[in-house]
Amino acid sequence: MCGTPIAAMRLGAVPEIVDEDVTGCTTSDRAEFRQTVLRAMKLDRAQVRRTAIARFSADRMVREYADLYSRLIENG
Repeated sequence: MCGTPIAAMRLGAVPEIVDEDVTGCTTSDRAEFRQTVLRAMKLDRAQVRRTAIARFSADRMVREYADLYSRLIENG
């Protein structure tokens, strides 16, 4: 959440976590990885941080869990 853009291989959960060309850049091709790193370095670090906070902050997670529990209680 420090605003550091990510350059990563498209493996595991990477495609679910990295917003392509917003919070980072990914590739499936090892030969393209250098270019992927260069692309990631050009991303707006402030936007990377804003997006990370919006998606992964503790406040957001607590709020969504509380909403979920409220809905479960209401629906019995």
